[in-house]
Amino acid sequence: MNILQPIGHYVLKFFKSVGRLVLFTFTALSHCVRPPFYPRAILRQMIEIGYFSLPVVGLTTIFAGMVLALQSYTGFSRFSAEGAIANVVVLSITRELGPVLAGLMVTGRIGASMAAELGTMRVTEQVDALTTLSTNPFKYLIAPRIIAGVLMLPILVLVGDIIGVLGGYLVAVYQLGFNASNYIQSTWEFMENMDVISGLVKAAMFGFIITLMGCYHGYSSKGGAQGVGKATTDAVVSASILILCFNYLLTMMFFDK
Repeated sequence: MNILQPIGHYVLKFFKSVGRLVLFTFTALSHCVRPPFYPRAILRQMIEIGYFSLPVVGLTTIFAGMVLALQSYTGFSRFSAEGAIANVVVLSITRELGPVLAGLMVTGRIGASMAAELGTMRVTEQVDALTTLSTNPFKYLIAPRIIAGVLMLPILVLVGDIIGVLGGYLVAVYQLGFNASNYIQSTWEFMENMDVISGLVKAAMFGFIITLMGCYHGYSSKGGAQGVGKATTDAVVSASILILCFNYLLTMMFFDK
């Protein structure tokens, strides 16, 4: 029994953590759909998540598109299939690379920021002060962040898709010598509505995951500065892993035959 005791301890600890996360998720979602709302707080979070994350998402996706065009050309030239580069670039960016790269970049920037901010408020008892002032912390701190994340990530990914395809176009036309009009026509004809829609649905889910993990770990932090640091790390790691897991599940849901 002494051998099984540590295993049982960690199993119970795991299920306890999952239970807390599930309860936190349902509580947060209920406050996202029930008034009162705080439009100014939502707008502030939308600007923080969307506008200020645009440079890092744009840089990431444009270089991803450029590298993808170069690598595709290197591989396809062995089979004399260079004409498929435009198709590969637009398919990879809209379906996978755009949502995943944008999600991971926003996780590193926004998820860590939310966890640190809420964790600091928790350990300095500012969250308790809000409750004392008859302000629901979920309404004022959690709900605006989740709403803003779900709304702004698809917009970020849509802009990132355009920039990523542009990066592939620049490399293909100005470095590899492709005809510009043929490249654009091939891109437009090969792309389907479902390719873009699936990426935007993924982006909305990733926005929910990022904000939920940042808020949960920050709101649940304890132990002073060390606890805030641990909450920040846990938020980024858990959100990144969940993004990759849900990316596979959503891809299977949309495109599995």
